[in-house]
Amino acid sequence: MPKVNLSQINTRAPKNLKKENAKAKLLKLQTKIEELQNVLYAEGKHSLLVILQGMDASGKDGAIKKVFGAVNPAGCKVFSFKKPTEIEMKHDFLWRLHQVVPEKGMIHIFNRSHYEDVLIQRVHKWIDETVVKQRFEHINAFEKLLEQSGTTVLKFYLHISPEEQLERLNERLTDPTKNWKYNQQDFEERKLWNNYMNAYEDVFENCDKVAWNIIPSDQNWYKELLIAEKIVATLESLKMAYPKVENSNLPQAAGAKSVKKK
Repeated sequence: MPKVNLSQINTRAPKNLKKENAKAKLLKLQTKIEELQNVLYAEGKHSLLVILQGMDASGKDGAIKKVFGAVNPAGCKVFSFKKPTEIEMKHDFLWRLHQVVPEKGMIHIFNRSHYEDVLIQRVHKWIDETVVKQRFEHINAFEKLLEQSGTTVLKFYLHISPEEQLERLNERLTDPTKNWKYNQQDFEERKLWNNYMNAYEDVFENCDKVAWNIIPSDQNWYKELLIAEKIVATLESLKMAYPKVENSNLPQAAGAKSVKKK
């Protein structure tokens, strides 16, 4: 995609969009996602990988809860990628991702992802620019492999302003129900905001074989609506259908039914 300047992209909803209308629409979309997930699971021909990226406090956890809250847990799994473990560090950076990509019929959600390996590691200069370029190529090949194998990949960047992030981080100090989220390191990472924005802009430019969706996320209700709309549109585009009973099995089914009547 063309070079993105995140500072020029709005982080808020259009002023003419009413919150109550957006929430009402989201409820209908949640029901639709549940219905489509049932067909996805039953048909067993496709899978969906949803990747959520964003700065600390951008609302990744909340988006998962709101958008996928009605989905049958048997057909949907969430994976959060934190600092690599000692075992993971002994493999290539994509190894831990390969272990948890979705099988046919499943929706998997990555809360952070392989992109951390070209974001935080680059910002802190834990890897050099040669490695960054190599990883861009590996990521593109990885996502191409997934799509060729029947997995649709949806990538979302939750775009918040530094002002909104600071407000949310401070809430973790003042709101007892959010104290558990507090991490002083989040405030340290904030000091590198511009570096992170530059790194994200490079990711959008170099890892665009699968399109990015940049989601204004200062208002959670608008963020959730946009993600839900994209999920529904994507699942509907797969043209899925419930499997039908083969004709050869119909006599057996009829026989079983007649026995049951006795």
